[in-house]
Amino acid sequence: MRRADRLFEIVQALRGGRLLTAQAIADQLEVSKRTIYRDLAHLQGCGVPIEGEAGVGYLLSSDYHMPPLTFTADEVTALVLGARMVQTWASEDLAKGAAEALVKIDAVIPAGMRSLINETQLYALSFRTGERERGLLDELRRASRDRHYLDLDYISLEGKSSARRVRPLGLYFWGQVWTLLAWCELREGFRSFRVDHIEALRMCEAHFPHEPGKELKDFVALRKQQQPQADEKLRGGH
Repeated sequence: MRRADRLFEIVQALRGGRLLTAQAIADQLEVSKRTIYRDLAHLQGCGVPIEGEAGVGYLLSSDYHMPPLTFTADEVTALVLGARMVQTWASEDLAKGAAEALVKIDAVIPAGMRSLINETQLYALSFRTGERERGLLDELRRASRDRHYLDLDYISLEGKSSARRVRPLGLYFWGQVWTLLAWCELREGFRSFRVDHIEALRMCEAHFPHEPGKELKDFVALRKQQQPQADEKLRGGH
């Protein structure tokens, strides 16, 4: 998480009117308590009225208000298009979240710009993502977020059936299909599984551990390492 995002989240947490310890905030944002102390000091130095002290807790003055959000016309259009894409291609839970986000955006933008939400001539149509697949996306997203092992019954592109136990790491949308990026326990490596080829899935109670070499960041690093070699092949190199 970027520091700017973390500072915003700290202010949001303190706006609830409850006394929060630095440790509680650190646990919520998954950073160290020392990091939160530095962030609190920075916010106080910038004039944010945070009251409290180490070992006791912190709260935000009740009369403090965040500045209103301001968007340009292009920014509103981009947000509307993004929300429509999520509503069309993403899971049911995220589609509901996108609809709620549009309501909140409508509430904070100037009255003269509100017509942009309904009059934006940019749409996202799909004839491929079915209701079953959208339901699977919610389950896969939760399993990835909470680090649950998954047992998959999978049909390959060649039509071969297999049973896999995987560590779900992330979901990727390729314009027409969704794929699950996972660490496959059977193949002992990273594998991508088309969501529309998953016959059945079972979320295990067991959580998979944080293990070097088997995380999403390791997959990204591996792809970056392999990319120059792929580019060389495209140029005709050996």
